[in-house]
Parts: sequence; structure tokens; C-alpha cells
Amino acid sequence: MRAPLKTAWFDYELPATAIAQHPAEPRDAARLLVDRGPATPADHHIVRDLPDLLQPGDLVVVNDTKVLPARLHLVKATQGAVEVLLLEPTGHHRQWRALVRPGRRVKAGTELFVPGATDEAPVVVVDDVLDDGRRVVTVHDDDLMTRVGEMPLPPYITEPLDDPDRYQTVFAREPGSVAAPTAGLHLTDEVLRRLADRGVDIARVELRVGLGTFRPISTDEVADHTMHTEQYRVEPDTWERIRGARRVVAVGTTVVRTLESVAATGALSGDTSLFISRGYPWQVVDVLMTNFHVPRSSLLVLVDAFMGDRWRALYDTAIAEGYRMLSFGDAMLIERESIERESIEHESIERQPSERESTQEPDA
Repeated sequence: MRAPLKTAWFDYELPATAIAQHPAEPRDAARLLVDRGPATPADHHIVRDLPDLLQPGDLVVVNDTKVLPARLHLVKATQGAVEVLLLEPTGHHRQWRALVRPGRRVKAGTELFVPGATDEAPVVVVDDVLDDGRRVVTVHDDDLMTRVGEMPLPPYITEPLDDPDRYQTVFAREPGSVAAPTAGLHLTDEVLRRLADRGVDIARVELRVGLGTFRPISTDEVADHTMHTEQYRVEPDTWERIRGARRVVAVGTTVVRTLESVAATGALSGDTSLFISRGYPWQVVDVLMTNFHVPRSSLLVLVDAFMGDRWRALYDTAIAEGYRMLSFGDAMLIERESIERESIEHESIERQPSERESTQEPDA
């Protein structure tokens, strides 16, 4: 019987000075640590090199969700400051699940106003307090996020962001996330063009990223962690291209969870709470480009499931070599442990049809 997987295994020493406070300029100047397998030292590149590291027939899949300016600085009628972070719509008209601070002072029925406008109608009303401390709120102003909303940067980014568009990917389309698919922040139109010139196709999927993605696991054992739920969508023709690809290169863990959710459920859209950990039966993703993640996070557990415990040596190398960590930091390019290893700098032999190509097409 396999011993329980302890959350402590996914801890590592992260110096505060290694946490990037600003994105790389330009985007594709971010560093890229390329894994070469257990017997070969990692290579140091930059994201601009990505087209040269992939091969014709590869399919790069990106998450084109757009981040909402979902952080609202409001006040009560007493002028007490309240921060509301809208997380996801409940499905009822204008109603959202939200985080509210300071939570203990904001009870059900509290009316919230834009600062300086307490003589007008409230813009947000707290409807209910959920068991986990979140609130259900009604937003009475449809333009509130556009007027006063701010980008919901992670709490470890303590310096202001001069340009809000730098927390959006260049291919972002459909608003719906409260956090960015951060690996995609590094890609530029020029890199995408060069990938196409190289014969590397690009596909778009959507997963609406929630804050739970980035939160550390609080349980002692990984298996006891409750995964957050997020909405995803993959178009039928996109799934056909994924099934027929030479290799699938996921840009970010959100793409991984989207594609593996489709493979696991047969549904091209819906809600997923897929928690990928060691021993997961991979079906779709072959190569992963991903940022460096928070200690004890579900994202780090996913990376461990993807490539084995080699991640620890890569993280040690990254920190020793001055790589920038977390959401605005650098990235790494890794291959799935269980696939036959080939150099990603050279043409590989023609492969046999993959497992995903022999499975039945999922229902749309």
C-alpha cells in the first residue's frame, strides 16, 4: 500500500527577494528553464526561443480567458473601508460569490458604496455569509468593475502595476477570470507568429481561473485537499486538432486541467474540480510551459505528477541562478515523465497514434 503523500514534501525555501514584483519587459524576455531529463543539466533560454525549442506538428494550447478588474474598494455608510473581491457569478441575476475584508465587520444586509457617494444608492449589498467565510453579494451597478475595479493581483505582489494590460495575455478574449493564466503572460504576437512559421499550430481553450488555483494546500496530506471548481470550454474543432496533434504543448497549468478534464469526462464544457497529483493517468498533455509556483500549492503537486520529483532540482537551479519566481516571474519547459524522451531541439521519429487519438470523441 502506497504511503500517503505529505503536503510538506511540496515545501521549498522561497526567498522573498526571488518573488517577481513586476513582469519582464518585453514579455518574451522572461527566462525559460528547459528540462533535459534526469541525466542532463537543464538548459537556460528565454521565452523568445520557444519556436526553436518546438517542432513542426506540435500544437501549443493557450488559455484565452481575460481577467476581470474584480477588486473593489468600497465603504459602508459609516465610511468604514471594505474591500470586495468578486470571485464568480452564482447564476442568479447580478449575484456573485466574493471575498470581503474585513469580513468580521461585514454582515449580511450590509450596504456598500463607492467612496464619496454614500448619499447615493448602494452599489453592492451583502446577501449572505457562507460557511467558508465567503459572501454572496449583489452588484447593483453593471459598470462597477469598469468604473472602479482594480486587477486582483496575488497578495505576494506588493508593488503597484503601472499597466493593467500586463496582467492580461495578448490573446485574452472572454472576461471571466479573477487571476491570470500566468504562463501565457510571456507570449507575444511575434512569438506566436514565429511558432506558426515553424509549423507549430496554436489552439485556444478557456478556463476561468479562480483564486483557489494559487492558494497553498492547508491539509497535512495532499489527498485531503479540496480542489476549487472552475468553468472551462473547448470548441469541438479545437478538440479535434488536439487529438490529431504530434505533441500537445500546454501553456500553463490551467490548460492542463482543461484538456485533462475533457479527456476524463468526455464533456467539452462545464465545471471542473480536477485535482492532478502523483499517479494521475495522463491522457492529453505531453509538454508543459509553466511558471514557478507557490510552495505547497496544488500547482506544484500537478508539476510533480507531470515530471516526477525532478522539479525540486529544477527549482533549486532556478533559485540559485536568479530566476524570478511566481506570477510575474520566469518559466520552465518540461516534458511528461512517462513519454518516450526525445530532444526537443531535434526532429523526432514519426510517432505512433497516441492514446487520445484512439478514444471516442467527447460529447459537445
